[in-house]
Amino acid sequence: MTNAELAAFIESHLRERGIDVVLSGGACVSIYSNGKYVSSDLDLIDIYLAKRRKTREAMQEIGFREEGRYFTHPDAEFFVEFPAGPLSVGEEPVKQVDEHRLATGILRIISPTDCVKDRLAAYYHWNDAQCLEQALLVAQTKRIDLKEVERWSKVERKLKEFRHFKNCLTKSKT
Repeated sequence: MTNAELAAFIESHLRERGIDVVLSGGACVSIYSNGKYVSSDLDLIDIYLAKRRKTREAMQEIGFREEGRYFTHPDAEFFVEFPAGPLSVGEEPVKQVDEHRLATGILRIISPTDCVKDRLAAYYHWNDAQCLEQALLVAQTKRIDLKEVERWSKVERKLKEFRHFKNCLTKSKT
């Protein structure tokens, strides 16, 4: 299975058990960049903060085993993590969750715009150059709301860094 197919399968299984999760992080970059970036994990943010025991039991039902903070499956090339919520980018909640129906279930994933903001948050606050590159990959591949990213960047007090991102994006399109 692709990372999107696996995430949809897991999300649908968890939803049947009352656990509502949304895909975030590097796997979104991989999906939105059409594989130009490769992530080895699936970050599923639990919207309503289900008990870890309940999540563990649901994951075990589909063959995953908990190893530290991750869940692994002998037949899956991706490992699964449930980072602490809330589902947010920087100081704000995620604005949009997209749903895609796949053969394996329904994939709930943060929007391309929120994915760019998620990656830029790491660039803005930790000077993570790899995350800047990931944000650029998504912005080059998918339609994003650049005005929303600029508004959010202002809230984060990172307009200078946003301008750098925007300049890099403009150069990449020429």
